[in-house]
Amino acid sequence: MAPPGFKGYRPYGTSKNLKNAVELMYEEYEALKLADYDLLTHQDASKIMGISRPTFARIYENARRKIALALVETREIISIYGNVWMDKNWFVCNDCHARFTIPASFLDHSCPVCLSLKIESLKIN
Repeated sequence: MAPPGFKGYRPYGTSKNLKNAVELMYEEYEALKLADYDLLTHQDASKIMGISRPTFARIYENARRKIALALVETREIISIYGNVWMDKNWFVCNDCHARFTIPASFLDHSCPVCLSLKIESLKIN
């Protein structure tokens, strides 16, 4: 599993004050990606995520409800770690928010996108 390529989304074109953000956990993002973007069955997606099909269905349903809540109530969506294990060591740039994976021995302590020195390791459970 790789982290989402975003830290969040905000409604555009609304004059309302935004309510509390909706927190989309990485595993919920992954469930949406596998089922709705990759068009996998719940059974196949659950195998990829290493969880049971009923657990996948619960995670997927929670993600769909959160997205619906954010759209209907014009809330911001932010991505949070949740309970995941990443397949590689991932890093995030605190300037451009790029997320990338590079073997630690090759990392020259700068972002490969914007060359910022403000990078940190994504610490995942």
